[in-house]
Amino acid sequence: MANFVQSNETKNAVRTLAAPISDVTTFDGIVQSVITTNPFGCVAYMTAGTNHPGVEKSREAYTARLVYQNPTTAGTTGIGSHRFNSIAGYNAGATALLAAANLTAAHAGTPVHDTENDSFSVTIRCHDPNGELYNVTFSRDRVTVQSYSDDAILAKVETWADTKPQLA
Repeated sequence: MANFVQSNETKNAVRTLAAPISDVTTFDGIVQSVITTNPFGCVAYMTAGTNHPGVEKSREAYTARLVYQNPTTAGTTGIGSHRFNSIAGYNAGATALLAAANLTAAHAGTPVHDTENDSFSVTIRCHDPNGELYNVTFSRDRVTVQSYSDDAILAKVETWADTKPQLA
């Protein structure tokens, strides 16, 4: 029986942010800047007959958290978290949830969008000129570089992140 032989070593690195990214607009600005400016110097590639840009979103999730409060005592009567796959869905969903009279009645409280406890996550797939595919995942409180083996990739991401005050 044949043995498995390690063919390469992939690494992951995490930068925990000093403070969470303040809101979804700031978060989206950071993600979009990577996609539009390609600060890591990624290159387009083809796989399985499909062309891909050097930098592309591969996954995204936005969670809106609502707290229902008793209008008399200000105590919590319920909590709801709702996950959306786009910022448009997140914004529309939060608005719809706040206006949902049946949901408000079921919780017997007044809904408040608890934006400080919302969560956001976007994974960007990057194709380095050296041929490696790696991911950069942005969340509200960290940035993770995944599945890279060349330390120069981490250095590029870290150098770029150092220029973004929100990613300190």
